[in-house]
Amino acid sequence: MKTLVLLALVGLGAQLVDGSLGMAYGVTSTTLLLAIGTNPAAASATVHFAEIGTTLFSGLSHWKFGNVDWKVVAKIGVPGAIGAFVGAQLLSSLSTAVAAPVMALILLTLGLYILGRFTLRGIDRRHLGKPMRKRFLGPLGLVAGFVDATGGGGWGPVGTPAILASGRMEPRTVIGSIDTSEFIVAVGASLGFLLALGSQGVDFTWAVALLIGGAVAAPIAAWLVRHVPPRLLGSLVGGMIVLTNARTLLRSDWVDASDPVRSASYAVILAVWAAAVAYSYRQHRSDRALESASGSTPSRPVVLTDNTASSPADTVQRPD
Repeated sequence: MKTLVLLALVGLGAQLVDGSLGMAYGVTSTTLLLAIGTNPAAASATVHFAEIGTTLFSGLSHWKFGNVDWKVVAKIGVPGAIGAFVGAQLLSSLSTAVAAPVMALILLTLGLYILGRFTLRGIDRRHLGKPMRKRFLGPLGLVAGFVDATGGGGWGPVGTPAILASGRMEPRTVIGSIDTSEFIVAVGASLGFLLALGSQGVDFTWAVALLIGGAVAAPIAAWLVRHVPPRLLGSLVGGMIVLTNARTLLRSDWVDASDPVRSASYAVILAVWAAAVAYSYRQHRSDRALESASGSTPSRPVVLTDNTASSPADTVQRPD
């Protein structure tokens, strides 16, 4: 019973992070299952079965709060499901010892770019609102789905930074669309695992516990992502990507850093991340103040009483 409660709490926390930042549900949940001795294929299968429910709740919540671009969901979700199905089929025989650090290096580079871009510049609105092309989203979905199934997580860490880096969508819309499309990916991966493994090694009770925790957190995360300033959200996402993939690289055969080196590296990353988030928040407040000041119109009166008409003497000027 204690294990089920723990899994439900992990599912809640993982979905709160995933729904707010567009990543980390699979990585967090799979890590716990591996830590208690579950084999990789069964751990990934259990998490993906849980994600069928959590991503459904998450998608509905993001849709309710207006965080979803359905065209993007369709263009990236279907290829993602295909990639996840293939990845699930090949997981038992595929070695990711080389692929994992290569992908981590790519994601680390993207994370550094996003962290620097949103911290120092905010949202580049020159491309904001331009349509996302299918020739970009299709291959991205295939790769992200494959990595997600073979690694027990990766849809968000691959898809979110790539779309954020394009500068064509608001961060909250990127996160909402990625979370919603993950439902299709979870279905594809689960079908692949069912055909490859059957029910062998998959604990459906654990999957339900993870699902319950994630379902509780989904609407909270969808509300949170809508109200967090985009610039601040970009810095949060960038830091999460950097920290997650730096950890993968430092533990890989390529680097194999010692414990003191890893600890020092994490401390530096966390310090820089915290400073970046604080700076982004201050700049957001400053930008809002400048926008309010520049948007003020002396000819527009603001009534201080009720809905009745007022004379100029009853009005004051207030910035929009």
